[in-house]
Amino acid sequence: MTTQPGADAATTTTFTTSTASTSTASTSTSATTTTTTHVVLVPGFWLGAWAWDRVVPGLRAAGLTPHAVTLPGLASPDDDRSHVTFDDHVDAVVDLLSTLEGDVVLVGHSGGGMVVQHVVDRAPERVRRVVYVDSGPMREGNAINPDAVADVPLPTWEQMAEQGSSTEGLDDALRAELVERAVAHPPAVASHPARPTDPRRLDVPATVICTSIPSDVLQQLVAGGQIPAELPDVRDVTYVDLPTGHWPMLSRPVELADVIAAAARA
Repeated sequence: MTTQPGADAATTTTFTTSTASTSTASTSTSATTTTTTHVVLVPGFWLGAWAWDRVVPGLRAAGLTPHAVTLPGLASPDDDRSHVTFDDHVDAVVDLLSTLEGDVVLVGHSGGGMVVQHVVDRAPERVRRVVYVDSGPMREGNAINPDAVADVPLPTWEQMAEQGSSTEGLDDALRAELVERAVAHPPAVASHPARPTDPRRLDVPATVICTSIPSDVLQQLVAGGQIPAELPDVRDVTYVDLPTGHWPMLSRPVELADVIAAAARA
């Protein structure tokens, strides 16, 4: 166990096998009643619900109820993204949560991490655990792409490497799929700064799945201010290492489902 500065508790696990238990994540509330555990899957930049297609079967096999989300403006390249805002993305997920009965585990990948951070900020009482996949909650005032004024296209592989978005684990077929299905991201979403306001968000337990940066390195970078994340302020953080690239739902979907299922049972 390691202790993260400023947090009540932080634990680190290395995930090295795809044979994790898939026992049901539902919890019995009486002899005849069970509580459904919903897993809401929010993709990162350029992606839609399709990005979770390889992860969803493993979550269902674990007894969970997954809901993969396509955020506004990202359903089709033909969508009008000129008026899509960051609040539109947060509202879409909050609206989904309002329709769900039972426990909610909220999962955000990459740029979707800031969306789920603000969903937790908006409705902390509705989220039992938040899971960040190669992402994390950002410090107030920071934006992912503050200079964006036009649609943000999927970068080239060379640009991804320069940005630190590892493509490890993506073969030619997966790369081709990503390029074919990616949709440019709305500029007003990419440039929006983090503005969380409810301190109760810091009470919601978090799991950080580290896929392109090892957890010990991530914690050092956050502590040194090189990554502007508010993870040190979250009171209960669990780090899980799942070594691959930035796109684990494509490169290691079975293992990612197992890690998310374990987080949902925590």
